[in-house]
Amino acid sequence: MKQRGLAFINIFGLSAGLACFCLFMLYAINEFSYDRFHKNEKNIYRVFDLRSSDGNEAKGSVSMPMPLGPALKKDLPGVVNYVRIRQASEESILRIKNEMHWVKLSYTDPEFFSVFDFSMKQGNPQKVFFNINGLVITETKAKELFGKANAIGETVEIKIDNSFQPFVITGIAEDLPANSSIVFEALGSFSFMESTRFGINFNNWYTDAFRTFVQLAPASNLPNDKALLQKFFDTYNPPDESSKQKKLTATYGLQPLRSIHTNPKLSDSSGVESVDPKTIWIILSIAFGVLLIACINFTTLAIGRSADRGKEVGVRKVIGAERKQLIFQFLSEALIVSISSAVIGLLLVRLLLPYFNSLTGKNLSFSFALYPELGWWLAALVLTVGLLAGSYPALVLSSFRSIDVLKNKLRVGGSNLFTKSLVTLQFAMSFGLIVSTIIILQQTKYISSKNPGFNRENVIVLDASQTDSKKIYPLIKQELSSQPAIAGITAAQTGIGEGSRLMDHGFKYNDTKKRIYEFMIDPNYIEVLGMEIIAGRNFNPAIVGDTMNSVIINESMANDFGWSPEEALDKPIKGYTNTKTPVVIGVVKDFNFQSLSKKVQPHLFHQFGGRPSKIFIRIKPGNPEPVLSAIQQIWNKVAPDAPFKYSFLDDDLDNFYKTERRWSSIVGWAGGISVFLACLGLFGLAALAALNRSKEIGIRKVLGASLPSIIKLLSGDFIKLVAIALIIASPVAWYFMNNWLQEFAYRISISWWVFIVAGSFSIVIAFITIGFQAIKAAIANPVKSLRTE
Repeated sequence: MKQRGLAFINIFGLSAGLACFCLFMLYAINEFSYDRFHKNEKNIYRVFDLRSSDGNEAKGSVSMPMPLGPALKKDLPGVVNYVRIRQASEESILRIKNEMHWVKLSYTDPEFFSVFDFSMKQGNPQKVFFNINGLVITETKAKELFGKANAIGETVEIKIDNSFQPFVITGIAEDLPANSSIVFEALGSFSFMESTRFGINFNNWYTDAFRTFVQLAPASNLPNDKALLQKFFDTYNPPDESSKQKKLTATYGLQPLRSIHTNPKLSDSSGVESVDPKTIWIILSIAFGVLLIACINFTTLAIGRSADRGKEVGVRKVIGAERKQLIFQFLSEALIVSISSAVIGLLLVRLLLPYFNSLTGKNLSFSFALYPELGWWLAALVLTVGLLAGSYPALVLSSFRSIDVLKNKLRVGGSNLFTKSLVTLQFAMSFGLIVSTIIILQQTKYISSKNPGFNRENVIVLDASQTDSKKIYPLIKQELSSQPAIAGITAAQTGIGEGSRLMDHGFKYNDTKKRIYEFMIDPNYIEVLGMEIIAGRNFNPAIVGDTMNSVIINESMANDFGWSPEEALDKPIKGYTNTKTPVVIGVVKDFNFQSLSKKVQPHLFHQFGGRPSKIFIRIKPGNPEPVLSAIQQIWNKVAPDAPFKYSFLDDDLDNFYKTERRWSSIVGWAGGISVFLACLGLFGLAALAALNRSKEIGIRKVLGASLPSIIKLLSGDFIKLVAIALIIASPVAWYFMNNWLQEFAYRISISWWVFIVAGSFSIVIAFITIGFQAIKAAIANPVKSLRTE
């Protein structure tokens, strides 16, 4: 209460550090705790296969054939149950009376709710799929569709194989936990899926499209029995002569449920995206760094606050206080401040959690029930910080002789090696985070603004995947051709940008295995999107052969086949299919149809086979709202059974870099908080230095020292410490950020000016912080500091 200003800064600084740490720790714990809420999680495994050829590194896949689950239970001991999931890859159209909605429809076996512990809000989990047309939806989806959570018995229609099929709501599941690697919003019966065209075509051992999970007996050693798994694999996948020549090896494996989320090598696009554990540890390192800065700050300010308590200690000793009582007093005060900081920190966490969720793209909740680790982590931190912060002043002050203290012969050192090292460490870490933020922002801006090889601006993308697109596309094109704001219309079987499912095609060309990406496109696709043909010609609607066997390739494919762009023209691509040999009529300049973290891959355009699922409409620059309104009216006219769904092409491409933007935001906020906390610590040390040198300053003023010279005297040592911190941190920051940039195929070079800007910013902030205390000490009346001499 006597030092309200320093006490407030001390408590608030530690509160901010603890809040930042708790949020980052919540993120990390959530990532490492995926799927642990299932009571049988230790006995649940996901099936995968490992394949390699010619001695190359084995690659894993979790996409399994439909008959695998029943075969595993029948043939292998220890398999108690199995669950197959056909995860929704695209949204389906759901109709309620005359209202159209989008829904992601997945299919699963009836044992789903027996193997996994997803809580049901309504409905019997063991009976929801007794009806082949039964449907389980989440609570949020029920409210979205019906305006209420109680929707049992309601009937909906979902478009399956170009016709609407009735489904009855038989269960309402509680909204899924944030740490679930199995996600769904609508679950249908696997038996129903087997009766569809897709289920009939995929009911074999040669096509893979399902995730298969098994529940094993508690004592089963099946995951480690490689010989048995190999025998089972060979039984249903007997090797042929071709695989023997290629020295192809393949087997099944079982992946523990808890490791799915943190194993990106076996990731699949049907569930929650896997995360590299390295990323989580980086987040944790940043969290510990910020907390360390806060603790250093807390300790230095605790020293500063105790600097003028020497006489108090002397008086207490004179009237009989023992050293252990003084130590207990100082430790108790530090613990009270630490506990107060923790309480305020938790309030800050509650306040900042919604923003943090938007920052990380998560839906986290600060729950000690869901994440019990948070409780003991926080308790341990509060106790540790309090003891560390209180130990130094307690041990030092309690050891002083009463007579020396009362005669003003002693001072608490504020400029010793210990405190100087703490300040240097604080600013080194803060500087490193500032440099990292600038470099991440530079790289994100570079990859977002880099020309992808075509004109991405002013292009509207319509989703026609749930329509009879061969019929509606010509109608939309005809209706829109008269619109003055439309600059061009085209279509393709696949989209471009984040979330688009690319079509890759493998074949053998002259005894060499080739893998390329292929696009089925409209004749004017290249022209409308502004791609550049560097050799040959574009597709010509007047030439019948162009729709039958003509292809256009990109530069990377020409290079992969050993051709120059000119040499590629008229080359037949033997082995592409069993029925036709396409001929190259043109070569397009490389364009980035994937993230810029990847190199451009071989790519081929053709017009044969398939149907368009994306319609690209180039509009003239200006306000897009009137054009969108006109497009929607035409869409509702030609496709009344499909909701109007669109996006802008530049947004689809920008979505590739959501992770980088999140990184820049997370590191940027951590850097800002660390600089703020470091400045608080510097403020406390500057106050301590001014207090301990008050008589020196008084004497200098009496002898004629000017205000600038006194400010320089007090600021010089601290600015030197900041400069040393910058020198230490610069090579470390360069090393880590250079390694991070290696993950991108297209990247910036780290410029020297980044370190100059970050260093100048750090020094200016430090000087302003120190200068406040220096000016305060310099303008103080010297009589007050010298009158006791």
